[in-house]
Amino acid sequence: MTDQQQHLSELIEQRNMIAKQLESLQEEGSRIRELFLKTQGAIEYLEATGVELPEPEPTEEEAPAEEEAPAEG
Repeated sequence: MTDQQQHLSELIEQRNMIAKQLESLQEEGSRIRELFLKTQGAIEYLEATGVELPEPEPTEEEAPAEEEAPAEG
């Protein structure tokens, strides 16, 4: 086999490996998309039935600074 034929053979093998990887990535993307849609549907269902999350408690940075009351007297 000539160098060019060897190079062509390697490139064809590389193309086949890349095609398999791409197919695998597409399948994984489809599974992830399906999981996303199911999760989104469950969220929408719960929200439509009135389920709400409690408001998060403010952290020290978000809490308004307490003003000191003026001293009497």
